[in-house]
Amino acid sequence: MGRTLGARDASEAERQEMRRRVGAGEAIDAVARAMGRHRDTILLALRRSGGLAPAPARSPLRLSLADREEISRGLAAGESYRAIARGLGRATSTISREVRANHGRHRYRAWRAERARDRRARRPRTAKILRNPLLRAEIEGMLRRRWSPEQIAATLRREHPCDAEMRVSHETIYRSLYVQGRGALRRELAACLRTGRYRRKPRGRHVPSTAIADMVLISERPAEVEDRAVPGHWEGDLLAGAFNRSAIGTLVERRSRFVLLVALPDGHSAPAVREAIAAKIVALPADLRRSLTWDRGGEMAEHVAFTVATGVDVYFCDPHSPWQRGSNENTNGLLRQYFPKGTDLSLHDQAHLDAVAAELNERPRQTLGWVKPCEVLAEALR
Repeated sequence: MGRTLGARDASEAERQEMRRRVGAGEAIDAVARAMGRHRDTILLALRRSGGLAPAPARSPLRLSLADREEISRGLAAGESYRAIARGLGRATSTISREVRANHGRHRYRAWRAERARDRRARRPRTAKILRNPLLRAEIEGMLRRRWSPEQIAATLRREHPCDAEMRVSHETIYRSLYVQGRGALRRELAACLRTGRYRRKPRGRHVPSTAIADMVLISERPAEVEDRAVPGHWEGDLLAGAFNRSAIGTLVERRSRFVLLVALPDGHSAPAVREAIAAKIVALPADLRRSLTWDRGGEMAEHVAFTVATGVDVYFCDPHSPWQRGSNENTNGLLRQYFPKGTDLSLHDQAHLDAVAAELNERPRQTLGWVKPCEVLAEALR
């Protein structure tokens, strides 16, 4: 029987191959079989060579000190940017940007460029919001109007297309609000966000289904409802208060996401909901009274009488599928910013609900290309 080769018998090339394979994710046993070695030999070779080779300190896409030395030598020899780039296997624009950012062709030095790179890479940096008082004031003003960070970021891009210092991403705004110690935005402004929480947390809800007579299912809706091409098709639901003892009616126009809120001072029984929603609908122009899609809640049990009174057909979602009226579900989430869970919603009269709806309809919406619902509805009617 032949002698088992140990770690000391492995050549440097074999040890490098062992490190490469293990570093690439291969199992120790698989490497041992492929190289004809015992697994302990692989482990011992790794241990004696200091383990796996460390990850590179920077991305290979970035210029290294050696690259910068070659750039400096090429410039001293009078070579063009294209020739230097060809020798390094880089884009010509990479070389020209590097030289331009470090004092130009005649003053470029590799050590100075490397030191500048290290200085620029230092963390943490001062947040742009903290450096720019005007930007900070604009963001805080929009947060107080209960705009989301995404709405704010999109509006800044639209209003300041040529000024990078007046634009930030929505993630920057979130970090300024949520990350303790950054101090870029006032901590209490987090309460102006839709959830009112100090961290983002997904949350769903279960909507029970109720048997309703003579329901017309959503599958029977006309095609024009589905593609949102024609205004006047609405989605509706109730926003429930504490212990389900009070509620607000919510209506969202599918094309424009325009919101109507309906006070229910007489409760949210089926007759009360029918009368309140019908009164709101018949006050609309005829072109905005086409259909209503509702969840399977018992509050719309009198949908036949509602259709007779308004001329608006009512369609119901499939069981346990509130997502089929997604615009309304999203809007109800936004409304929790104004009407938190566990509160008495009967305290809000119709005038207050109209003011809240007007504020929502003035917010730019991502799904509309950051245009306001009121503008989309006006354009559709025009």
